Amino acid sequence: MSTARTVADVLATAQRLGTLGDRPIPEVIDHARQFVAALPSSAHLIIDIGTGAGVPGLVIADDRPDLELVLVDRRETRMDALARGVAALGMTDRVKVMTADVEKLGREPEHHEKYDAVVCRGFGSPEVTAPLARPLLKNGGTLIVSEPPSPDPSRWPIELLEKAGFGAPEYLPGVVRLTAKPY
Repeated sequence: MSTARTVADVLATAQRLGTLGDRPIPEVIDHARQFVAALPSSAHLIIDIGTGAGVPGLVIADDRPDLELVLVDRRETRMDALARGVAALGMTDRVKVMTADVEKLGREPEHHEKYDAVVCRGFGSPEVTAPLARPLLKNGGTLIVSEPPSPDPSRWPIELLEKAGFGAPEYLPGVVRLTAKPY
């Protein structure tokens, strides 16, 4: 069995295993690079919630070797495959793979308000994503979420964001960026 050496190889393996949709890998990588572009320059510790096959986290780690990442999903079989992919990429020194429930993770002292940024693609509705991501973020931290090709501002109502602890949304190509306000 050959060892995957590129992010594209790891993602292609995930597609074959059924843990990543059938969108062409170059498109998946291009979309994940929109997360890279949206990261603030001050960010160092990033958590990818609901990472599944490792998107966008693996692409962020590949494009930004200066960052540390935690890739989290509650599905153990996906995380086992992803951990093998991270090892094959030689990223185990700065990319940690965890099987955990994000809701519980945000209450654990070692994760509560520890991250500069939370990223997610297809995690859940804004009503689910914002309140689960906020406990993981430092005050002033950034939540970056995948958006449909044509952003719909009604998806991120100000009332929801204020209640969850975020400021107004900033729409960037392919993603929305939210800043965590102090509680």
